Amino acid sequence: MDVTDEDFRALADRVREESDAAPECEDLLGTEDAESLAATLVAPEQPLWAREIAAFRLGCARDRRAFETLVLLLNHRDPERCVAASYALTRLADPRTARAAAALATNPLRTAYALHPVRLLTALRAPESAPALIETLEGLLAPDAPHWRVALACVEGLGTLADPRAAPVLRAALGHPRLSAAAGGALSALAYRTSGTSTPATS
Repeated sequence: MDVTDEDFRALADRVREESDAAPECEDLLGTEDAESLAATLVAPEQPLWAREIAAFRLGCARDRRAFETLVLLLNHRDPERCVAASYALTRLADPRTARAAAALATNPLRTAYALHPVRLLTALRAPESAPALIETLEGLLAPDAPHWRVALACVEGLGTLADPRAAPVLRAALGHPRLSAAAGGALSALAYRTSGTSTPATS
């Protein structure tokens, strides 16, 4: 298993601190035994840091036993856990990932934690990506709606995806001061795509 990535080192530093440098933490970080990692995911009374290590390492090794745990961590209240889960889910390449991320992003009860599912959907460029970002953004355009960072991630993601279905919601986003610049850029990307012209490089 590859343990040289910067993302792994960041996770290792964090969980060592969280676990008070427990020997079990070092064992999970260092083991090459996928079966012991998988057993940690389902063993009772495991601390969250242990399950996170196991899921991250299995996900990066494309072991689909990590999928459910990584999806739970993707929508965690701790942003650092969300980042690590998103990274591992990208490496896992499980076909269920986009559907799961879309369900998290569009759940109005979890919008506060939708930033990383939105970013993951953008990175995946899956069939579910644009519809989920459109639906999420539509729910965040009310004048008093919170979570503007999630809305901005949706706008930026729709600009990256350049899906023509996003045009109406992006035009609506133009009226929001925190979103207007990104919405304008996204609409420009749509215009270039629909005209059959490549988006010009920015300096």
